[in-house]
Formats: sequence, C-alpha cells, structure tokens
Amino acid sequence: MDAQRVKQLLSREEGEKLDFKACLKLCTESDKKELVKDVTAIANSRGGRGHIIYGVEDKTKRILGIDKADFQEEQIQQIIYNRTDPPVPAQVDFIEYEGKNLAVITIYKSRHAPHQVIQNGSFYIRRGSTTDHLRRAELASILQENGLLSFETVIRTDAGLDALDMKRIRSFFSGLQIAGDRPNEILMETFGFIGEKGNGEYSPTIGGLLLFGLNMQVYMPHSHIRIIHDQHAEVRTDNIPGMLDWASIRMREIIDDDEYPFAAVEEAVANALVHRDYLDASRGITVNITKKSIEITNPGAYFGGNRVYGYRKGDFPLRRNPWLYQRLFLVDEKKRFLKYGLGINNIKRAFEGIGKVKFINLGRSNAFRVVLPRIPKE
Repeated sequence: MDAQRVKQLLSREEGEKLDFKACLKLCTESDKKELVKDVTAIANSRGGRGHIIYGVEDKTKRILGIDKADFQEEQIQQIIYNRTDPPVPAQVDFIEYEGKNLAVITIYKSRHAPHQVIQNGSFYIRRGSTTDHLRRAELASILQENGLLSFETVIRTDAGLDALDMKRIRSFFSGLQIAGDRPNEILMETFGFIGEKGNGEYSPTIGGLLLFGLNMQVYMPHSHIRIIHDQHAEVRTDNIPGMLDWASIRMREIIDDDEYPFAAVEEAVANALVHRDYLDASRGITVNITKKSIEITNPGAYFGGNRVYGYRKGDFPLRRNPWLYQRLFLVDEKKRFLKYGLGINNIKRAFEGIGKVKFINLGRSNAFRVVLPRIPKE
C-alpha cells in the first residue's frame, strides 16, 4: 500500500469493498464490535481484497488525517483474530497523504467465508456503502460457493417419491446397465437422487427434483425459464432437461431463421440452467428476445464478484452446482451437456460475422448475463 494506491482508492465511491471513516475508536466493547462488523462485512462480500481507509470524511472524501497513537497494529490484529470465526486475513498500513497520516486496513480475499462475529454470532455483508446482516439464502450461497454446502443433496421431506419421473429414472439406470426394471432406493440414494428421512421412508433431494422432478411448480416454483418477445412473456416451470427442451423449441419458433447458430444459443441457455443460483427463490432465468439481440440472464453471479466484467478466457469461470453439472452429463438423454462443453470460445466462434457476444457479471444484483447478437434483417 502506498500513496498512489490510496489516491486510486479515493477516486472511487464507497461500495462493497471500500469504506471511508473519519476515525477509529477501540475504547469500548461496542467500538471493537463495530470494527469487527465492518471487517467481516467486507470479507463476506463478493470480489477481491477490500479496504477501510481511516482519516477520510466518508461523504466528501475530505482528508482529515489520524493520530497514529490511536492505531496500534498489534491490537487491531488481535481484535480481528480473536473476534472473527474463521479469522479474517487483514493488514494495517500507515500512509502519508497530502501532508496527513492515513491508516488503511486491507481485508484480503478469503476462501474461508462466511466469517462470523463471535460475540453475537452474526454474519454481515456490504450492500453498496452500508453494512447489513446476511440473509439466509445469501449465507447458504456463500457456504455453497466455498464448498461447505452442497444444496443439491438436501432432502425435500415435504415430497414423496411420486414427485419424481420414475420412468426417466428407470431409463437412466437402464442406459448405465446397472439396474433392472425397478431401481431400488439404495441405488437412487447412492446417486444422490433421494435420501432417507430417518424413519425408513425416502424423499427426493433438491438435485433429484432438478433432474427428474414432476409438478415443479409445487416443489420448486422458482425453477422456471421466462421467454420475453414482442411484448409477450411465456414461462415454463420444469426440471432442467424439460426447461432446455422447451426453450430450444420456442426460441427456434420465435426467431425462425435457419441460418442462426441455435446450437450456440442452446449452449448459453444450458449454462444458465446448470449454474444458476437455485438458492435464490425470488426469480428464474429470463431470455429476452429483441430484433437486435438475445439476452439470457440467470440468478447467480460469478464468484469473483466484479459488478460488470467482460470475460476473455476460453472457458466459463468456475461456477456453482458442480454436482448438477456432473450428473447432467449422464442424465440428459440427448447428451447436450456433454456435447457443448460450456465454453465461451464455442459461443464466440459461432457468432463470428454476426456480431459481438457479451458476457456480463452483475455481482451487486447476483446475476450473470449473456448477450447474443441477432442477424440484421434487410
């Protein structure tokens, strides 16, 4: 950390990874709790490293300076270490800027989130420039992102085995040549499609429903895809293969152009279906078809957390739901997920000569968007 870096930070507005404060007080338990609350909130927010700059008026960014005697690095580190679980990696630096001393706490990107405040058991996150409690779905999402939770294997005790398409399950096991006409519960449990509720009875898992579910509007109404075109909206609530089947047919019918690279469009939709954030029950996937483009937006930002980021690598970044991704290779009878490979370059190449493909990460709204150009009509 140096004066040039501080100047760069001061040119930005406060946000999920940046906070300006006039001073630091550590005299009372309440003061210490406030410090830990701010540090854990930045550590739990998506993105890279974050910073708290002391000696700056937060609204005007006027340089006030600090008294270095108020900042004992060892004390600050001890407070953060002893009051966060797991401990948040942080560093304290002092920088002279415009003739005054500033203190900067750098909160490094952590692979051990979510971080909890031990004293009150709370989890915090930044929402823009403010600190707030993590909501239940957000907490579960962070646990999933860091490999601490696999939501797909959670048992839905409110559903019975009649919520699953047993015909398709039998076909799946028949294709693997490891079961007869009636696959037993132990075999289905081994694959993670169902789980025992503890009383000898079985229920489907969330993953089992997403792969083979019936009546999804009852059990997972947010498992839907919405196609918007010509001021009309059509919605399909289904399991993943069913949604992809329907979306593929409807998009071909709506666009009605044999020269359009529909395989690449299907690949983008398949990626959205596999890697969307199914813990976000407030919305589904949206496909907005206009004369100029097709925009595919799914809940679930890339873990890196940039608000808007254009990807240049050949593959999609590491995304959520690896359990689903691996099983769809086997479950999808049309082998689309195995064929596609979900690569960015595949989609870009398909649209060469048509227009630019955009991949946009919307970290603040927890969404990921793919924009595909349309062929201009003469």
